[in-house]
Amino acid sequence: MNIEHEKLIDALNQRFETDIISADYQTLSLQGGTVGKVYLVTGIAETVDGKKLPYRIVLKIQKKWERYGDPGSWRREYDLYSSDLGATFSQALRWPICYHAELNAEENEYQLWLEYMDGVSGLDLTGDMYEKAALELGRFQGRLYAEQPAVLNCLTNLSHADLMKQTYLHYRSWPVVYDYIRSEDCEFQLHVRQMLIDIDEHADEIFARIENLPLVLCHRDFWVTNLIYADGNITLIDWDTSGWGYLGEDLASLTADEPDIDHMAEYYRRCVPAYYKGFSEYAHESHQITDHCVYEMILLVFGYRLVEGYLHAETDDEKTKHIHTLQKIYEMK
Repeated sequence: MNIEHEKLIDALNQRFETDIISADYQTLSLQGGTVGKVYLVTGIAETVDGKKLPYRIVLKIQKKWERYGDPGSWRREYDLYSSDLGATFSQALRWPICYHAELNAEENEYQLWLEYMDGVSGLDLTGDMYEKAALELGRFQGRLYAEQPAVLNCLTNLSHADLMKQTYLHYRSWPVVYDYIRSEDCEFQLHVRQMLIDIDEHADEIFARIENLPLVLCHRDFWVTNLIYADGNITLIDWDTSGWGYLGEDLASLTADEPDIDHMAEYYRRCVPAYYKGFSEYAHESHQITDHCVYEMILLVFGYRLVEGYLHAETDDEKTKHIHTLQKIYEMK
């Protein structure tokens, strides 16, 4: 991949807080698809006084695309990095530093040059790391909820509070998944099928309870691959789905989005109290919340997604994984 040298130098000037006159580079694709690509850029930078500085930096190139019910999400991360939101983080929970951001409106594309984070992520996270992530998320959301910093009023491109509800209703209206769990051909155990049907039958009541919870700034993609644990701290990447959501919404992702299936119930039992403990350190009214709805949110967000994943799985192992996940959700209750 060819990189614009001037942009690389701008990013490295910020990275090292000194004047960089030249740099070589190599790129390694970290992830990507048709609408976005992420690269690890490495090399040696040279300062004006001849020092040679090895570096690692991340380049994220995002093209315009449309997520259902959230058309502004494709450029949200650029907009957030262009705001003062970064000042609200702590060392314990933050996002990667952005060294250079650039939006090309004509091309409907942006570039972010970001701090490279080295740490534990994904299914390598331990139970203690899960619990730490839940605690620090609670503290972050509680602090913003209690203090209401001015930057919150300046964030114009955030997903809406009803995104979870609208996405659930969209899935529920899809006959492929809705009809399957009610059909004679459904291969799920009866209690799993009934768990999903019960959520549908009580959805209005459940959403009424959820909508009485505090509105907080949610990441909305708070799953293990977006968490990087290092030196006791959490760095959180990929903020393109973030917006206003309900207390506990991010915990649904932490415990049920492609999780460590064998430890789901354990991590759920550990993370929910840790999260509320962190939130209550700042927002004291959380002590009055006795119905946290995290379990119901897990089913609303991931129930039909897991059914869809099962129906479109290409291997028996994939099918088994989705069934096993639904069974573990059932056992949480």
